[in-house]
Amino acid sequence: MLRHYNYIIWDWNGTLFNDVEMCLDIINSLLEKNSYNILSLKRYREIFTFPIKDYYAAAGVDFSRNPFEIIGKEWADIYETRKHEADLFSSVENVLRRVKELGIKQYILSAYMKKELHEIIEKHRLSGYFEEIYGLNDVYAHSKLELGFALVEKLGSGKQSAVLVGDTLHDFEVSREMGVDCILVASGHQSRERLETAGIPVFQSINDLVVHLD
Repeated sequence: MLRHYNYIIWDWNGTLFNDVEMCLDIINSLLEKNSYNILSLKRYREIFTFPIKDYYAAAGVDFSRNPFEIIGKEWADIYETRKHEADLFSSVENVLRRVKELGIKQYILSAYMKKELHEIIEKHRLSGYFEEIYGLNDVYAHSKLELGFALVEKLGSGKQSAVLVGDTLHDFEVSREMGVDCILVASGHQSRERLETAGIPVFQSINDLVVHLD
């Protein structure tokens, strides 16, 4: 499946980088601190969405009591202190290496902050696999769509042979606006049941993509 494309656009968080349980732990610490009910992993994956503010609202946060700009910044600050507790999903580097060997150009398109995104990708020694890395400049992570438009403009007619691989319905929505194909993996921030509503290929994990590289 993947080898039919000339360009693969990877999401980062929840697709290549397994930070799901850490993200859940951080939001639960803030919910508990502010006297809200904490989330189970199942519930988290049912309500996680973009814009992030909508996800906080679904988690029960009362913005009249806890303004999003404050609690969202607090979450981001904690994430930065703990991000090295999380790691890549298994086989990520093998997949990236194989894709590169096939001559497929790879990009990162993420709602994570650009500077920090570059730093953590460099820490995991993955920078050499990507042509370019696109990340946001906003800790409140509204959308990466504008970045996606910039990327497809660079690809030009090549976007017809590009696919975005992500772990959320937002990735599917972004890919649709960009005019590229999309494949979703169900090991990230949203449940398989939610992802399957998009009507596109859904794999259980990035490991399952390996068999489609040959």
